[in-house]
Amino acid sequence: MTGRISPLATVLVGGLHADARRAAVERLLRAVPGALALHHDLANAVIDRTVTRTARDADGLLGQVPVPLVNDCACCALRADIVPELVRLAESPTPPPLAVVELWDSVEPRPMAEVIDRHAGEHVRLAGVVTAVDPALVLPCLACGDDLSEAGLAAAPTDQRTVGDTWARQLEYAPLLALVEGPEPADGEDRALLAQLHPTARHVAVRDPAFPAAAMAGFDVEEAAARHHPACAQLPQEAYEAGVTTLVWRHRRPFHPGRLYAALPELTCAAPRSRGRFWLADRPDTLLAWESAGGALCVDPAGPWLAALPDAAWELVPPVRRAAASLDWEPEFGDRVQHLVFIGPALDADGLRALLASCLLTDAEYAAGRQAWRGIGSAFDELLDPVF
Repeated sequence: MTGRISPLATVLVGGLHADARRAAVERLLRAVPGALALHHDLANAVIDRTVTRTARDADGLLGQVPVPLVNDCACCALRADIVPELVRLAESPTPPPLAVVELWDSVEPRPMAEVIDRHAGEHVRLAGVVTAVDPALVLPCLACGDDLSEAGLAAAPTDQRTVGDTWARQLEYAPLLALVEGPEPADGEDRALLAQLHPTARHVAVRDPAFPAAAMAGFDVEEAAARHHPACAQLPQEAYEAGVTTLVWRHRRPFHPGRLYAALPELTCAAPRSRGRFWLADRPDTLLAWESAGGALCVDPAGPWLAALPDAAWELVPPVRRAAASLDWEPEFGDRVQHLVFIGPALDADGLRALLASCLLTDAEYAAGRQAWRGIGSAFDELLDPVF
């Protein structure tokens, strides 16, 4: 009869800055004797259809194993392989005290954290999620609108992500940013941008003695998911430092779909990063999520506004969502709100405010009422109702 298996402490370390990522992993391996690092190399996945899993400790490489592709998707292969491997390590006669999963360049931490939590929960304790950062490279990555395929970073032939939006999600998901100075020293603008992009994150230098403990301080997958849901996302506050501005724009009145659509090119290029939630006059019940990085914009329906739901449905809504809605609530529109955040250096804040205001319904359009709004005609049909 075997005893209960203790969950294997596991830390995810990701990010596009490969040198910084490797430095963070090496620091953890040396800080915890017996720790093991796993890494899936996806560099040849799209071309040669090969994925290689490597295992190493502080002394070097322990082994390499080929991993078959799943649905022509390297990330799918990674997700299918990592859980059984972590379970195997947890159940081994001498499990390591720590497993460090070093994510490949364009792999995002959120799906990996969620698949490990969902399928290996009793065997694995997710001790931390870390994004490794070279502060001098934050803006070049964030402002890059190249497709991952152009940069040789695609995880599948159908991977349509860009460098900028991938980096933004990697950066903003992790509660801990591991800082590693590269060949080019970071300046005040670099550090101000990093602080404003993710103001709630803890920033710790990899060389800092506090880094290993910070990396293993624990991670709550459900709390992280709630923190990133468009309806209750913890968006940055107004800020200005070293030439970097965070502009927070809020308004109650709905957007005119045609005018907003026409302004999208200018709005998405106004800042290297913008995000938030908004609503359109012709779709008053739909909460829309706004995500932009590197000049690429993603607009997605994120479910109904709570004000659009019958009272009986509120009991089915998570408490964190109800709490977020209560902060925005007002008698006429409920929780419907324009809440957009633009972050970047040399931001034309006044110009942005004027442009956004010009996209709202005019006084006459607003006075015509909701029935008239629905007949305005949506310019967003192609984005929100794609035909396949």
